[in-house]
Amino acid sequence: MPVVTVFEEHAPAYDEWFDAHEPVYQAELAALRKFVPATGRGIEVGVGTGRFAVPLGVKLGIDPSRRMLQVARRRSLSVCQAAGERMPFRDGQFDLVLLVTVICFVDDVPTLLQELHRVLKREGRLVIGFINRNSELGRMYERRKETSMFYQNARFYSIEEVASWVKKAGFGSLWFCEALFGDPSELSTRNLEIREGYSDGAFIVLSAQKT
Repeated sequence: MPVVTVFEEHAPAYDEWFDAHEPVYQAELAALRKFVPATGRGIEVGVGTGRFAVPLGVKLGIDPSRRMLQVARRRSLSVCQAAGERMPFRDGQFDLVLLVTVICFVDDVPTLLQELHRVLKREGRLVIGFINRNSELGRMYERRKETSMFYQNARFYSIEEVASWVKKAGFGSLWFCEALFGDPSELSTRNLEIREGYSDGAFIVLSAQKT
């Protein structure tokens, strides 16, 4: 089943996940806040239902799923139905482009990153939150893909792969932080802390600047 179809059919279930996993959701938000600027014009690509854009102060989002955007609009977001690989914006429009657990659903990540580079202003910031394939959670998702509602067609990447693509797309000044450590079924203060850099955390945030 195509990825967009899955999110179209299960938008309420997707949105409810964040309430059912509040500590994990808050840890991911805390990691993203390390790099998302408080000012400037930002856009979230793959905004979904707006669960990240709204608390992070990002006012505009795009997503290919109409039903997901209906929920995001109810959260007072400005939204546009579009794919990140073909953004309906002129060059150099944004100070920030944000993606959260999006690249695992994209067929051509390098092409996506080139498009994001295009719409960013000079010295604009790219912030990507993604699942580390080489973490315990990443390995669990890989093992259970066939039975997962949302991750059945996902492809998870290593930190080194994502960083290499980001650099090749014309970004520099890469910074990282991470969250969600160890066994994902055993939540604790240590598992949910935010650490600078990267090692074996499941949720990685990469910040880069357009050069």
